Amino acid sequence: MITSTLASNFKATKEKISLFERRYHRPADDVCLIAVSKTRSVEEIRTLADLGQIHFGENYVQEAVDKITKITDVPLIWHFIGPIQKNKTKLIAQYFNWVHSIDREVIATRLSDQRPDTLPNLSVCIQVNIDNEDSKSGVPPDEALALASVIEQLPKLTLRGLMAIPSATNDVDQQTSTFKKMSLLLEKLKQNHSNIDTLSMGMSNDFEAAIANGATMVRIGTALFGPRDNS
Repeated sequence: MITSTLASNFKATKEKISLFERRYHRPADDVCLIAVSKTRSVEEIRTLADLGQIHFGENYVQEAVDKITKITDVPLIWHFIGPIQKNKTKLIAQYFNWVHSIDREVIATRLSDQRPDTLPNLSVCIQVNIDNEDSKSGVPPDEALALASVIEQLPKLTLRGLMAIPSATNDVDQQTSTFKKMSLLLEKLKQNHSNIDTLSMGMSNDFEAAIANGATMVRIGTALFGPRDNS
């Protein structure tokens, strides 16, 4: 049952992404799908991997490391997308390929210091609190460029772009307004930093508006796996 439902959801999600790329004049395969697999099982991740999914996003460090160490036979790319506590940076630096949620200098410095020499640079994004919500992590938009300048100097990190988790809304105009702000901020970042190519934004309820406004990575959980069991 898990396999058939996941396969159907995966096919539908990939088709929607392709549709939106065409609709908004984006190149084919321009948008990377990150399957948000927090609280999901190793079996579910393996099922998606068998279908061709490579990128997986996790929010909880220890849970993620447990999964990563059980799926070493498949060359997956792991993205850390949750808030980062200082006491978790070593594990993140050791086990992940990407970090989307850097929001302060101390975290960036610790990730660089703790990245093993045997691994390539950690690809990172700055999380921007684009709607200035008290409940959300992320730097205010007007502080993102200063943090970028700090990250650029760290030897084990490669700054790739920006990430945002906007206010939850079904209002397409509001979604569009927020995502346009992120796109404009990314263009400012590109003026001074050469490796910038990533705009990580858009989830199950708003990824069409995200793709319309320049998202290069969308983070999809519910549309793939179904509603999360919070019991």
